Amino acid sequence: MNSPIDATPSRLSEVRDRIDTIDRQIQTLIGERARWAQKVAQVKGPGKGAIDYYRPEREAHVLRMVVDRNQGPLSDIEMVRLFREIMSSCLAQEDPLKIGYLGPEGTFSEQAVRKHFGHAVYGLPLGSIEEVFQEVAAGNADFGVVPVENSHQGIIQVTLDMFLASTLRICGEIELRVHQYLLSGETELERIDRIYAHPQTLAQCQCWLRMHLASVERVTVDSNAEAARRARREEGAAAIAGDSAAHVYHLKTLAGPIEDRADNTTRFLVIGSIMFPPSGNDRTSLLVFVQDQPGVLYQVLSPLARHGVSMNRIESRPTHDQKWEYAFFIDVAGHADQSPLVDALAELGPLVKQVRVLGSYPVALP
Repeated sequence: MNSPIDATPSRLSEVRDRIDTIDRQIQTLIGERARWAQKVAQVKGPGKGAIDYYRPEREAHVLRMVVDRNQGPLSDIEMVRLFREIMSSCLAQEDPLKIGYLGPEGTFSEQAVRKHFGHAVYGLPLGSIEEVFQEVAAGNADFGVVPVENSHQGIIQVTLDMFLASTLRICGEIELRVHQYLLSGETELERIDRIYAHPQTLAQCQCWLRMHLASVERVTVDSNAEAARRARREEGAAAIAGDSAAHVYHLKTLAGPIEDRADNTTRFLVIGSIMFPPSGNDRTSLLVFVQDQPGVLYQVLSPLARHGVSMNRIESRPTHDQKWEYAFFIDVAGHADQSPLVDALAELGPLVKQVRVLGSYPVALP
């Protein structure tokens, strides 16, 4: 049987002294890393902005090494988060990245921004997914973050439709575990007579609502943060949103998590103007335009299968250009500049009306 840990004041003082020593070492090394990051800027020359130094393929490689080296007791998720913040702060020494997202503050889109880019970036909350695309295309934001699918509710069609006309590229992906909470200025469930939430959020929590607040009015709004703002202003109102919205809008948490599935996850895309080099573990998003004809899906998928390219997802959408003309959104493993995908795309091109590579980007980290 193990002997109890010595918790005497002298022993506790020794432990704290050791922690203080480690803290000083960590701080010194972080400062050294930041100085080397400044040297990168010096090598690249003056007149550059943060977007010129941002390299998602390099960050993904660094973070994968963090996971490979991790021996605990902190989880991989915690270690990645810590290193992400260090890299974010080092990159932002001169000029922080500007990231557009579906606002207002307190949305899951903002959480996705912080998870992927860290807290040293400048977040630009926008009113719609369309506005995120517009601000990135205009150069008012360096990158944008938009939701594309939920593990429970499926594809967000407006995001896919924006790619039909946009020239922007997909530069990254983020997977965010989504936990929903019932928030209100009230203190008891019995005082709630209406609930505000985004339509997808209501769908994600319908079982809980049916069991606990079946007779309460449900009002759909454009975002869960907007729901929280309304709940803050109105008596008897509640919102369903993430726990960050409770802090931003000073609401009480009456229940949660209340989502019907414990693995509820939303996938977000990072959009920008350029495509980055391979990171070693990449995904590619394709947009394939076809005419409606027999065997068209077979024509699209056969080159991928012949070259051993794994497909992760496929969705079809009308192109809105001509009647009966469709586009397939396809996610596949690999980078568009590397085999076997580059060979499969060369074979696919002549078989369809058009193939656009929307982006090749690192696979999402924990």
